[in-house]
Parts: sequence; C-alpha cells; structure tokens
Amino acid sequence: MEVALSGNEAIARGAFESGVLFAAGYPGTPGTEILEEIAKFADIHAQWSPNEKVAIDTALGASLGGMRSLVAMKHVGLNVASDTLMTVSYTGVNAGLVVVTADDPGMHSSQNEQDNRNYAKFAKIPLLEPSDSQEAKDSVRLALRISEMFDTPVLIKVTARIAHSRSVVEISRKRNALSPKRSYTRNAAKYVMIPANAKKRRLFVEKRLARLKNFTENVPCNKIEWGKKNIGIVTSGISYQYAKEACPDASFLKLGMTYPLPEYLIRRFAGNFPFLYIVEESDPFLEEQIRAMGIRVKGKELFPSVGELNPDLVKNGLLNKNSKSAISDYKRVPARLPLLCAGCSYLGLFYVLKKLNVTAIGDIGCYALGALHPISSIDTCISMGSSIGIASGLKKALKGASKKKIVAVIGDSTFIHSGITPLIDVVYNKCSGTIIILDNKTTAMTGGQNHPGTGVTLKEEKTAKIDYTRLAKGLGIKRVRTIDCYNLSETEKILKEAIADSRPSVIIAKNPCLLISKRKRTVPLHILPALCVSCRACLKLGCSAILTKGGRPYIDTVLCTGCFLCRRICPAGAIKVKRVEKQ
Repeated sequence: MEVALSGNEAIARGAFESGVLFAAGYPGTPGTEILEEIAKFADIHAQWSPNEKVAIDTALGASLGGMRSLVAMKHVGLNVASDTLMTVSYTGVNAGLVVVTADDPGMHSSQNEQDNRNYAKFAKIPLLEPSDSQEAKDSVRLALRISEMFDTPVLIKVTARIAHSRSVVEISRKRNALSPKRSYTRNAAKYVMIPANAKKRRLFVEKRLARLKNFTENVPCNKIEWGKKNIGIVTSGISYQYAKEACPDASFLKLGMTYPLPEYLIRRFAGNFPFLYIVEESDPFLEEQIRAMGIRVKGKELFPSVGELNPDLVKNGLLNKNSKSAISDYKRVPARLPLLCAGCSYLGLFYVLKKLNVTAIGDIGCYALGALHPISSIDTCISMGSSIGIASGLKKALKGASKKKIVAVIGDSTFIHSGITPLIDVVYNKCSGTIIILDNKTTAMTGGQNHPGTGVTLKEEKTAKIDYTRLAKGLGIKRVRTIDCYNLSETEKILKEAIADSRPSVIIAKNPCLLISKRKRTVPLHILPALCVSCRACLKLGCSAILTKGGRPYIDTVLCTGCFLCRRICPAGAIKVKRVEKQ
C-alpha cells in the first residue's frame, strides 16, 4: 500500500513496522513529529522525557531489557545526549538502539547549524542518511539490523527538508519485522565502564569499526547510478535530490550509509573520472574523508558550507560559477518578521522589564523573541537552561562595579529540561538574583507538547504534575512568588521587591499559552482616533495586533484577543472595547 508521508511520519512508520517497542525524545524542530507520530501506535511505549539525555538513557535501559528502542531529538539535543552516546559506543546494546538526529541547516528554528554527522565519526558508530521518506522508513529497519548485528547504537541523520517534505512510501499494515525479545543478562564487564572494563571495550570499538567498513561496501543504500561519465558526483541525504535535479545526466555515487565510508566502492567509482564532485550540506564531512583516501575531489570551494543547499546553488557550483552563501540565496517566499502572538502574556512581562531597565538573560523558547524591536527586553539566548547560570555569573562579574538589575527568564519546559541544576547552583554558591519561570503549561515553541509540568503524558494519560513553588522552596529558595503578567501593576511591584532582595528569588508567571488554553477570546479593542494623541505608547508592547497606518496606530480587531494590556498603558484612554453589532 502506497501513501504520502513526511520524513518524520515515515520514521515513525518504520519504527512500528520494524518492531520498535520503546521510543523517547524531547520536542525540537524539525524532529518533533517523530515521537508524536510514534505515540499513535498502541503497541509502542512512547514518552516525552525531561531532556534528551534522559531520553537516551531510558531508551538504552529499554534496549538492555530486550526492547527495540528509538530516541529522537533535534541536532542541538544530541549535545545534551552525547555524554551517554559516547559511552554507549563502548558498551554496545542488547536489542537494537536507534538515535535519530534532525539537523537544521539554515537555522530555521535553531541557534546553530552544527552538522551532526561528525558525532558518528566522533563516537565511532554507524551513520545512515536517508534522502526521501521511503528511505527514512527503510533506514529504521536497517539501523536496527546493524545495531543488533554489530552491538552498537546507530545514528540516523535527517534534515528539515527530509523531515517535513512528503513523498510516496510503501507501507505494511503489520509489524512484520518483530525480532525475538532478548532477555536482560547481567554483564558488568560489558556495561560497567570503570577504566579496567572500558579499556577492553575500547579495543572492541576499533574491531567493530573494521567490521563495519567491510559491511558498508555491500549495503544496498550505497549504490552507483551510472549516467554520463564526464561528471561523477558523490552525495547523500537531501543533497542527492538537489544534485539530481541540477544535473540529472551525471553519474552518482549515492551514499545512504555515510560512516564508515565504503572505501573500495568509492575508489571503483572514482576510477572513471579525473576528479569527483562532493555535494553535501554544512561541513565537508564526506569531502575530507574521500580526499584523505588520495582521491581528487572538488567540494566546498564550489558549494557553500553555510546554510542550506538548493538545486540552483548546486548547478552553479558544477558550472564553476561563484556560489553565494545559501543564507542569502533562493528567497522565493516574502520575509515575515518573527513576532509573539497577539495578546501573549509575555508582552506584559517584557513591558515591565523594559520599564524597570532590567537586564534580562533569556533562554530557548518563544520568549527569545523578546530580544527583537520594539520589545528589546532580552539580552542573551544561548542554549537550553543556560539563562540561570549566565545571569548568576554576570551578576558576580558586575558586583560592585554596576547597579544593573539582572534577572533570568526561562520557560517551564526549558526549566525542567536543564534549569533545575543551575538553580541549585544559585542556592549552593550563595548567589543573589531573580529567576522568572514562564509557566505557560506547554512546550509552546515546538507546537504545544506536554511535559512534566502539565500533568499529561505524550500518550495523553494523566500523571503527576510538578509544583514549581514547592520545588523552588525545596531547593532552598526563600522568596517565591507568582504573578499574572496581564496585571502590570502587580507584576511591577513583585519584580521590584524581588530585585531589591539580596537573597535569590523565584517568580512564577502563571499564564497558559493562548494557543492551547481554554480561555475564551473576549471582545476586541480598538483605538478611538478622536482621543488618540499618537504617543505610540501602545506600540512599545510589541503586540502583533497593533499596527500603524499613516503614522498612527490602530488595532486589527481580527487578531486582537482582548487581553487589555494596551488599554492599561494608554495614557490618553483612547483604547476602548469594540462593540460588535449582533446580526
């Protein structure tokens, strides 16, 4: 049966058909939908974990217990999971363990565009790169086979274009690849990585890599597609699609398993050409390894290493034209400014922070948009959970040299992900400072997923819910307050008191995300031209429902949620409820 699936959906389908019994992850674009789709299969236990390290730890545990397991995350999430990943390369697995990394070339929704193929080489584990949805589905089956055959975790790398593009996939309605469940066997020499055991497992890793090099020579996903023998192109993943469109008559060595590389196959292909073109996104991962084989190649001198590739960039590179950076090329969609939703509670908080001239250290989430004009309230956004530690260090550095008021701003999901540990550090090392937890009851930036603070699992089952107030007090925080960000006077009062306190403090902003809450949309507001003095105070909120025409502000009543923030700050009293006549 053939259906159209996105790459993420296809990976989920592959997990189902290949006998995966356990799946874990943390939401992150472009890979969020993998776990959401897996959760639809009743036979698979699927869960959101607090962070990616916990996800890979639980998946490893399930593997050791005999369950085929899959863990999925976006590219930066693998940084969090890498502590376990690097050592699991040594210990190996029991039942198959697949790690899916969803990379984001072009940084559509990420703070960097690292190339996670490097992790495979770093950890000395096999790497698969599907180039369409069918291959994405098939890669799960192959990864499990390799994992169990070679006693190793296997990395599958997709990119945003593979993850979100749809193509035809052949599916089965049955879980026709179930393997016999493997029993758990105690084996300290294999799984307890004290130095005496790890030294022996280090030798195992090198021997396994040598066996994998032989295996990759004949794996079906590595294949030659002969065309005209005047151009030879080596490529993988989405880059294959771009190169095939740019130069359909060329000969291709299409690599689906890109670590370790099939050296004999590459040499056999290279023998037909004076040099090879290496077409790949991001780092020269293939290029450097093939060049090290002594084969003449042309790669990053022709194709940009920054941003995404596309058929035009590949064609220009093959024609030896100057290729622009992928960041500035191929813009066919009109630019849209990133904005917080109209009526978002963050607007009230950011307004107060700016009014009080507070230095706000931000984190990963929707609230990072608070750095943009006209809100301009967030000073940094580095990595998940980093705001608390950065704010603490900055406060120590400026102590006695500056009267700057410094706070850390962190979302609820991010706080659970990696904000609790730095909060402990604040207490333990006697730091002062204010931490604001934005409790909007969801993982908003990735589409509204549940987390341990919502009391609902990925499978929509009710469970325990974290109480941030009790947690903060349990860690030793004496001053813990809650605020409603729509109440500007209350928010300002509590912020002033917290900032003035020499002790560490936590403020919890309890305002559910408008996109997931049950709060009904109230009547919209509008600006009365006769009363408006064009002071533009309402525009300082940064609300996407407040626009300008002819230099004067007006409210788009279709977008307005009736939150009343603008009305509360209008000095002229020009903002009123818009009466809607009944039909």
